[in-house]
Amino acid sequence: MALDTRGWLDLYAATLGSPPVTDAEVEALLALAGVAAHASERTAAPVTCYLAALSGVPLGEALATARQLADELADPGGTHDVG
Repeated sequence: MALDTRGWLDLYAATLGSPPVTDAEVEALLALAGVAAHASERTAAPVTCYLAALSGVPLGEALATARQLADELADPGGTHDVG
């Protein structure tokens, strides 16, 4: 039996012993994944979310950091080396 997104997330969280993810957290994670995918490659999206979780940085701060980094990378005079 296939589950919808909320059903899967709730079941997975419960199986891991974690509290359920909120709608706001889902939206922030999707935004974070989107920033990563557009700034790099699609495969960067899930790993970026994983790194944000590992860091312990609040989700909103992780999203803001990703947006700032993406903006800097998009700027031809940006300060980050790519490669």
